[in-house]
Amino acid sequence: MRALFPGRFQPFHKGHMKVVEWALERAEELIVVVGSAQESHTLQNPMTAGERVLAIRRALELEGVELRRVYIIPVPDILMNSAWVAHVKTYVPPFEAVVARNPLVRLLFEEAGYRVLEPPPFEREKYVATNIRALMMTGGNWEEYVPEGVAEVIKELGIIERMRRLMQKD
Repeated sequence: MRALFPGRFQPFHKGHMKVVEWALERAEELIVVVGSAQESHTLQNPMTAGERVLAIRRALELEGVELRRVYIIPVPDILMNSAWVAHVKTYVPPFEAVVARNPLVRLLFEEAGYRVLEPPPFEREKYVATNIRALMMTGGNWEEYVPEGVAEVIKELGIIERMRRLMQKD
């Protein structure tokens, strides 16, 4: 079975990593959909799709995940929920199941006839990308919430400096 795991991953954090590991215990292959691929250079979406792909791949590699079992595919938004599943399908290999906790994502894929696998919350209150981005902007200890590979890529690419510049006023 091949499963799909959609998210924005701004940034990919340790909760996401746990979901990947959980999903790979249940599926032979996993498609990690990097959603909102067209979004970047904002405080809500500071990283480009390519930067997120790089960060996710590096994190998976350093955590010992078999990369041959994982596809990482950027998919732009279409802002039309009723057509979103069909839109995603045009970007990814065929799949049989979706890994999701988000109620809208679950509903859309269930209505399209897909099996939905709901992972445990994996300390959901701790691993919140909005809070991690806030820590990045304010100089807090954001690194403890993301896999080592993600922290490396964020530093290498100057994402924190980008975010701080975006916060500047005229």
